[in-house]
Amino acid sequence: MRVALCAVIGRVMTRFDLLVVGDANPDIVLSGEVEPAFGQAERLAEDAHLTIGGSGAIAACGAARLGVRVALCAVVGDDLFGRWMREQLDARGVDVRGLVVDPGRRTGLTIVLSKPGDRAILTFPGTIADLRSATVDRRLLRETRHVHVSSYFLQRGLAPDVPALLDEAHSAGATTSVDPNWDPAENWNGGLTDVLRGTDVFLPNATEAVRIAHQEDVDRAAVSLAGLAALVVVKLGSQGALAVQGTSLVRVGAVPVEPLDTTGAGDAFDAGFLASWLAGDPLDRALAMGAVCGALSTRSLGGVDGQPTLDEARSTIAGQPAGSS
Repeated sequence: MRVALCAVIGRVMTRFDLLVVGDANPDIVLSGEVEPAFGQAERLAEDAHLTIGGSGAIAACGAARLGVRVALCAVVGDDLFGRWMREQLDARGVDVRGLVVDPGRRTGLTIVLSKPGDRAILTFPGTIADLRSATVDRRLLRETRHVHVSSYFLQRGLAPDVPALLDEAHSAGATTSVDPNWDPAENWNGGLTDVLRGTDVFLPNATEAVRIAHQEDVDRAAVSLAGLAALVVVKLGSQGALAVQGTSLVRVGAVPVEPLDTTGAGDAFDAGFLASWLAGDPLDRALAMGAVCGALSTRSLGGVDGQPTLDEARSTIAGQPAGSS
């Protein structure tokens, strides 16, 4: 009832459907059946692509592609990569007034080596972890229906204040979500337990869910995490997705695709799920929208160029065999 009421009010009073709080940096994606080697050995990739990176930026672009009114709060440097990110995000319909420029820091950068079925990721953190609660634009926070925190484990500067930030969002009438992403330290907590108590939607993938919940089975992990967050949505990749709300477990199958590159697929899932959920769709429909958006995003190198429009996503769902969504 609270979510539905916020949605009705939000359509009248807010400027944005979604505020993404997190990271923004370029990705350089190299693809091919190749692995790097030291010893000054040169390896040749089959393709290379400079694209928008950072889980927050990718999710924001995916939501904008679906017609969601979206803004992004992140930090970039006053350098070539920072300026390029601002231009690219703006061109894709993401409001960038919350993008903070720090002239004393360099924009983060990620190198992705992608091959069929797997990928390796090297990241220079730069400004990725520089966002602080104090630099999150409060006007945007008051003007949105939903606040999504991306890359929780990478947001070292923001993480201690995330519980208070989520409480502030709730006080302003917004709902909240968190995507933890991979924990580079592999501690799998870092204050996350307190965060989840103020989270309406928690969006881990299967590996993250079992490690955070200290379970071996993903279903048990989701049920355990649902004792903290109001709704737990677990991304299962080629197996689809599942959600646990209270004692109810909902599962959808995957969309059959031949992936070119899986970079950012989980963030595209987030965008699709949240767009549908905020529109008031049933949980199984929102799960299906997330699964479709995640799958279709793998059609291109990088996280954003394959992201579907709302019409593409809907037509794909409609074309799925009975029982797959």
